[in-house]
Amino acid sequence: MEELKLFVSNFESIIGYIALIIAFVIEIMGVVIITIGAVKAFINYFRDSILKTDHSIKIELGNALALALEFKMGAEILKTVVVREMTELIILGVVIVLRAILAVLIHWEIKNEKKESGEFVEEVSLFNIRKNREKKKALAKAKEEEAQQVEEINKNI
Repeated sequence: MEELKLFVSNFESIIGYIALIIAFVIEIMGVVIITIGAVKAFINYFRDSILKTDHSIKIELGNALALALEFKMGAEILKTVVVREMTELIILGVVIVLRAILAVLIHWEIKNEKKESGEFVEEVSLFNIRKNREKKKALAKAKEEEAQQVEEINKNI
C-alpha cells in the first residue's frame, strides 16, 4: 500500500511538471501570435501611410490579440492541474475571468470595426446560407441574361 501511495505522489508530480511545460509552450505560442500580429499590423500601417491606401489594420490586430488570448486562457486552464492551495486557485480564476472579459471586449471591438468599415459579415445560419444561395443563383442568372443581351447586340452590329 505504501508503494502505491509513493507511485501516485510521484505520478502527480510528473503530470504537474508536464502540465506546466505544456502551459508554458502554449503561452509562448500566444506571445508569438501577438508579436506576429503586431509586426504585421505595423508593416501594413507603414505601407498604407506611404501608398495612401486603406487597410483594416485594427481588425487584423484585434483578431491576433483575440487568438493569442485564447491560447493564454488555455494555458491558464492547464495550470489548474498543479494548483495546491486555495489562494492559487483564486488568483488563477481571477486571471481567467480577466482574460475572458478582454477576449469579449476585443471580439466586440472587431465586430464594431467591421460594421464601420463595411466588412461586416452576417451571422452564419441555415436561413442566411439558403438566402445567400438564392442570391448567388439570381446573380448568376442575371449575368447570363446580360451576356445574352450583349451577344445579341454584337450580332446586330
